[in-house]
Amino acid sequence: MKAIAFTLTLLLFSSLSGCLSDEQLSELESVNACDSEVQVRESDGTLKILTYDIFQGYSNELIEQFVNQTGIQVEVIRTDDAGGILDQMMLTQMAPQADLMLGLDNTYLPTALENCLLIEHNATPENLTQSSRDFYDGEMALPFDEGDVCLNYDEDALLASNISVPTSLWDLTEPEWNGKLAIPSPITSSPGRAFLVATYDYFTDETNAEQGNMSTWWKAIADNGAIFTSGWTESYTTYYTGGYGEYTEGYIGGAYMTVSYCHSPGVEAFFAENYTHSTSLVLPKSSFHQVEYTGVIHGAAEVDAARLFIQYITSPEVNINMPVYNSMYSVIEGNDLPETNGYLYHSDVVNSTSTITNEIIEQYMDEWLIEWQKATQ
Repeated sequence: MKAIAFTLTLLLFSSLSGCLSDEQLSELESVNACDSEVQVRESDGTLKILTYDIFQGYSNELIEQFVNQTGIQVEVIRTDDAGGILDQMMLTQMAPQADLMLGLDNTYLPTALENCLLIEHNATPENLTQSSRDFYDGEMALPFDEGDVCLNYDEDALLASNISVPTSLWDLTEPEWNGKLAIPSPITSSPGRAFLVATYDYFTDETNAEQGNMSTWWKAIADNGAIFTSGWTESYTTYYTGGYGEYTEGYIGGAYMTVSYCHSPGVEAFFAENYTHSTSLVLPKSSFHQVEYTGVIHGAAEVDAARLFIQYITSPEVNINMPVYNSMYSVIEGNDLPETNGYLYHSDVVNSTSTITNEIIEQYMDEWLIEWQKATQ
C-alpha cells in the first residue's frame, strides 16, 4: 500500500507545572472539564496525538504503519516529557488542541482523571499483563507499555574512581559522590516523579533498614552537588557517563549515576551490539513500576480515529514490538524483551519495587512535590 505521509509537529513545550503560580494552578482546577462544557476541537480530518519527545525513532515507523493501514492522517505534537503532556492538557482543557494522549504514566494519570481530561476509550484488548492493570484498570486510559524506573550507574567510572557500588541510598550523600548524580525533576519528568515516589516508599517502609526522612535525603544529595535536570533526556544524554549520550552533541558528562530504567542497560546493549558499561542499582523499594497510558482527550474532534489508534497500539501484533518502538516492555502477556544483542541479558530484574497505590499518589503527590522543592532548592 502506498505510504500516506504523517506530520510531526515538534512543539517542545516546556513543562509548566513548576512555573505556574499557586493562583494559576487554582484557577485551572476550579474551571475544568468536570464542571463546564468543553469546546470540541474543530475537525480537520487529522488525528492529533499529544506525546513526549522520547516517543520517536522506531516509533515513527509504528505511526507510519497505522497511517498506511487506515488512511488516517496523523499529526504528532511532542512535549519535553510526560509532565508537558499533562500541562498542555490542563492548559487547553476547555478548548483541546489534540485528540489522543500517549504517554502519561501512573504518577501523572491520577491528575488527568481527577480533572476529567479523558473520555472512554471503548477498547477491549485481551491478554494484558496483570502488572499493567494493577494501578489503573478503568475505561478512561489503557496501558501500552511498562517498565521499572531505577538508578543506573557507570560500572567503568566507579571502577576507575575506586568508588564502591552503593548498598544504601545514603551512600550517595558521601563526599565521593559529590557532583556525580544526575536526577530529572519530578515536577517535569515522569521517571523523575516515579523515583520520587520510590524514595517515599524507601524511607517509610517499616521493614527497610533505611528508615528516615525522605526530605533529609533529598536535601543531603542536593547539598552534595546532585545535578537536577528538567527531564530524562538531559540527565541521561547530557550528564550520565554510562549511556549513549557520550556520542551525542551537547554531552557534558560527570554524572556516574542517573535515574532511568532497570532495563536501560539492555537497551544500550541492543543498539551497541551487545556492549554496555551501564548497569542498574536495584536496592529494595528504590524502584517504581511505571505504566504508560494512552487515552482519548475530552473534547477531541477525531474520537473514532483516536479509539482506532488505541486498538492498534494495544493489539498483540503491534504491542509485542514495544521494546524496539519505545524501549519499554510490552503489556501483552507472555512477552519479554528480545534476546538480540544482549537486550534481555543486560536488563536487570527488580525483586522489590515500590508498592505505592493510585489512591496514595493522588492524595499526596502535591505534598511530595512541595517537600522535594523545599529540600532541593
